[in-house]
Amino acid sequence: MFKKWFGREPEKAPQAPQAPEIMGLRIGGAFELDSLKMRLIEPDLIIEGAATTHLIQAVGEVKLDDTTTVLRYYTDDDGFIQVLLEGGMTENHISDVKLWYFYDTQSISSKDQWDKVLSDTISQESITLEDHQFSPVWENAAQEIAAPVAMSEKTYAQDGSTSETDQFCMLYEREVKAELFEYVMFSGEEKIIDNRADRCMVKMTGFDLQPADLQIIG
Repeated sequence: MFKKWFGREPEKAPQAPQAPEIMGLRIGGAFELDSLKMRLIEPDLIIEGAATTHLIQAVGEVKLDDTTTVLRYYTDDDGFIQVLLEGGMTENHISDVKLWYFYDTQSISSKDQWDKVLSDTISQESITLEDHQFSPVWENAAQEIAAPVAMSEKTYAQDGSTSETDQFCMLYEREVKAELFEYVMFSGEEKIIDNRADRCMVKMTGFDLQPADLQIIG
């Protein structure tokens, strides 16, 4: 009755999209890595001077299919934790966790250069990075080198804004020693800004994380 007398209630402002959270990881949060483990494995890896304390500055979400999701927690140490979930969005559905660091980013200025990256650069029989040889992880049914895997990432920033990036990726690996693998990801990335394609070729290196390697501190 009172609504009829005094008019409609003012409409509430729409809430900003909420960045996904998992394992206590959240935008604006922080975590620490096991410092002893990092000291032990870093000499065998390509990364150098990795921080043990990280502040999460953005969150990425990739829907690979109806049941598989990738979450990425970007940090102030030029890297990100990647969490792979299969069959749901709870900790019980986590199948893989890796820590990635950006190695190199190259701008792509022309469509011809972009086409060459997609056809020849991302997927190769093997790659060499700093004298280490890596083999592709993803293969097709004929055991040949698979085409780059296409995905679209929605990224949540701390200010509440979001953006979309199309990515074309290939994963490579090498066995460093028993129970330690190092990975390389090649990713051709395309973002449309003001009706123009902004493209780049990104190289990342990473390694597996276990639950004991990570402590949430904020």
